Amino acid sequence: MKKLFTIAILFTLSLTGCKKEFNKKAAEDAEFLRRAQSQLTEAIIHDIFAPPVSSRIYVYASLAAYEASVHANPNYQSMVGQLNGFENVYQPEAGKEYCYQLAATRAFLAVGKGLTFDQKQYENFDEKLWADYKATGISGDMYDNSIALGDSIAASIMNYSKKDTYKQTRGFRHTVTNQEGTWVPTPPAYFDAAEPNWRKIRPLTLDSASQFKPIAPAPFSTQKGTPYYIAMMDAYNTVKNLTEEQRNIANFWDCNPFKMNITGHAMFATKKMSPGGHWMSITGLISRKLKSDYMQTSEAFLLTSIGIFDGFISCWDEKYRSVKVRPESVINASVDKDWQPVLQTPPFPEYTSGHSVISNAAAVALTSLYGENIAFADSSEVPYGLPVRTYPSVKAAADEASISRLYGGIHFRKYKILILFRQSFFGRFQNHK
Repeated sequence: MKKLFTIAILFTLSLTGCKKEFNKKAAEDAEFLRRAQSQLTEAIIHDIFAPPVSSRIYVYASLAAYEASVHANPNYQSMVGQLNGFENVYQPEAGKEYCYQLAATRAFLAVGKGLTFDQKQYENFDEKLWADYKATGISGDMYDNSIALGDSIAASIMNYSKKDTYKQTRGFRHTVTNQEGTWVPTPPAYFDAAEPNWRKIRPLTLDSASQFKPIAPAPFSTQKGTPYYIAMMDAYNTVKNLTEEQRNIANFWDCNPFKMNITGHAMFATKKMSPGGHWMSITGLISRKLKSDYMQTSEAFLLTSIGIFDGFISCWDEKYRSVKVRPESVINASVDKDWQPVLQTPPFPEYTSGHSVISNAAAVALTSLYGENIAFADSSEVPYGLPVRTYPSVKAAADEASISRLYGGIHFRKYKILILFRQSFFGRFQNHK
């Protein structure tokens, strides 16, 4: 009996010795969130969401991650009461042990899945991600508690998202009037105008879609010497005389989620990340370069996505107020029927430039967090066969994104940069206690 008892003790000790010690630092690594963000981008690309809709997916997923991770950081505070209509969010239960970073990653993905379509896009990713979390040695109870917390916070954010009038704006189409100088569908696919009622979506920080209403565009005129004619000929001549570098810039910032390619009688589509997806990628790259911790990375994704989301609402408000014709349409009709832009013209009105608005909004957010002179290498477009480009600051990248629309032949020069979000815009948040 004594011998059997000794063997039992030794067996128990051997099992205890095999149990992996919890690597808290590994479980709190911000790379988990960056991986989740990259996977969400892949899902958005697969499902082909319009740029404004993509911004909605990013911002609610980012808000969910932030609201979970904030519990691990006493120097930060919730966005409840700071975003329009955001009145409550699920709270952790007292007495339970959590890994809030795991909960945040789970919340981010749960919201992302709830707002995208093809759930098979996540299967292999999920299997590897959750296995990597378990490999940190996290206990079963902490793991289960964290997953449940993430799901509950995600449910709160999904309920919040349902009140932004997105559902009510589905199915509406823009009526083309054929009035001189107004937008008409463009080749090769002649798509309907995208998201004509996006101005009705609830913004997160703006008082209204028109809070930062831009100056009115120049009156349409093909008469020589008028401001509009000068802008039109400038776009025409710029494209005809592009340098190789200007062409590279145009292609790098194309960010067309659904480009139609026509070869003879064959037609096929090329899918890429949206403009918002490009800036979310830049956010991940910069946070990684600066070794931002999980909370800092979560904050960066949230503020950048808020700028992009509200930026699209503001921009789309003007687009469907002025309904300005694209360069391709007016140049073909008035100057040169054979002229073609470098980039495929997006299916919505010209004024204002979405890239210019959301790029500058994202740059303001990132600058407010990381400073004005953060140099970085942007590898976001490498998966699409484009080389890395380097920038001395996020503002420089935003300026290049803006001018790229002129080089691409899809916007006029005088409209290229529209900074609708000032530093004080992000200063309104009380992220830090």
